[in-house]
Amino acid sequence: MRAVIQRVSYGSVTVGDKKIGEINHGLVVLLGVDVNDNEEDISWLANKIANLRIYGDEKKLMNNSLIDVNGDLMIISQFTLFAKTKKGNRPSFINAAKSPKATNYYNSFCDEIESILLKKVIRGIFGADMTLNIVNEGPVTISIDSKNKD
Repeated sequence: MRAVIQRVSYGSVTVGDKKIGEINHGLVVLLGVDVNDNEEDISWLANKIANLRIYGDEKKLMNNSLIDVNGDLMIISQFTLFAKTKKGNRPSFINAAKSPKATNYYNSFCDEIESILLKKVIRGIFGADMTLNIVNEGPVTISIDSKNKD
């Protein structure tokens, strides 16, 4: 699994003309599922993101996690995180998992991180054409790939 994590002061997701969710102080996670992902990837990445220390403490050092600051979380599926651009100008998405695996893993990831945070997360609609409004705070943007655990 691959995630792009952005610390935000605001984030919203809209499908068509309808805003389906928004958060304030928290994280927006763009999540892609690889064809070779397994259940271990879900668990590892959910724990990594929930405990990622990217919020300032009283000394303004990044020592606090989303859990520590009781932040909100929005998770958006994004298969384009697996774009291969080595050849030509049209990206290939051959490594991005297709439905139903991608849908199931996305939902399992959201469920797993909800159980860690003990709160609901805002979800996009898998496969929908979504519009995101993200106000990056810091700015802090971090990418994590579950295949690069070492």
